[in-house]
Amino acid sequence: MSKIGPLRRTTEVITHREGGDPSTTRKSPGQTVYDPIVLERGVTHDLEFEKWANKVWNFGTGLGSEVSLKDFRKDITIEMYNEAGQLALAYIIYRCWVSEYVALPELDANGSAVAIQKIKLENEGWERDTSVTEPEEPSL
Repeated sequence: MSKIGPLRRTTEVITHREGGDPSTTRKSPGQTVYDPIVLERGVTHDLEFEKWANKVWNFGTGLGSEVSLKDFRKDITIEMYNEAGQLALAYIIYRCWVSEYVALPELDANGSAVAIQKIKLENEGWERDTSVTEPEEPSL
């Protein structure tokens, strides 16, 4: 991957007032929403982004034909490595599926940009993989 969007969650704030205290409001947590995660990479011959996106909808199937949703959701792990190439952090993202797929970006013959593919992953939560500990710095 050349770029990964942030892991962000937001919890709704429920404001209420208790009957015996009319002058002050209380705040409680409501539903938590996990933002989609965008993964980007340069255009390649690797078909994994496209295959996963096609689990939800595939143009070649046509109207009225079925698409199997059996395994369109996947748990994935996002890993961060330090400059020494050691695993430093990891997060497990639960029940991801592709809600947006950009196979080929806008092309401009006058530009100098690299062609980037993108997928947007909807998810149902994430947590840090606590089995990944702080790496020990290697000695040279």
